[in-house]
Amino acid sequence: MTLLIAANWKMYKGPRETREFLDRFEPPDGVDVVVCPPYPSLRAAVESGRPVYAQNVHWENEGAYTGEVSPAMLIELGVRGSIVGHSERRQYFGETDETTAKRAAAALAAGLGVIACVGETEEQREAGETEDVLRRQVGVLPRHNGLVIAYEPVWAIGTGKTATP
Repeated sequence: MTLLIAANWKMYKGPRETREFLDRFEPPDGVDVVVCPPYPSLRAAVESGRPVYAQNVHWENEGAYTGEVSPAMLIELGVRGSIVGHSERRQYFGETDETTAKRAAAALAAGLGVIACVGETEEQREAGETEDVLRRQVGVLPRHNGLVIAYEPVWAIGTGKTATP
């Protein structure tokens, strides 16, 4: 098994900062690393020659979806994959298990890799629902060699707590 580190930059590092960072960055030996910069910095990251994933992808190749980016657009840019279902997308933007599954399926069908995030809220954890939530979230995802599932509980984001299911 290969260890994968995905560096989700959230809404940090514009193109200039991205170039400066990647010019200095040395990934650890024996570890696969993908960087996931914000959309304006994707081109700068791709130009570095490093594996780059987008922070999200839409399930349609085109259409009236303001603010969304299609799998085809990412491929044309040289992006290799996308994160889907991130806890912040679920928490702040109404992402659901179903839309996460649609995003994953479309990206995988287009030839992109996918990191699908799964995880429970603090309330679900305290209620002993972790296994049910994870089973539901993973159960809707397509089975595919290009899919990586990342356990990312909502309660651990930014808290410094250790995430163990």
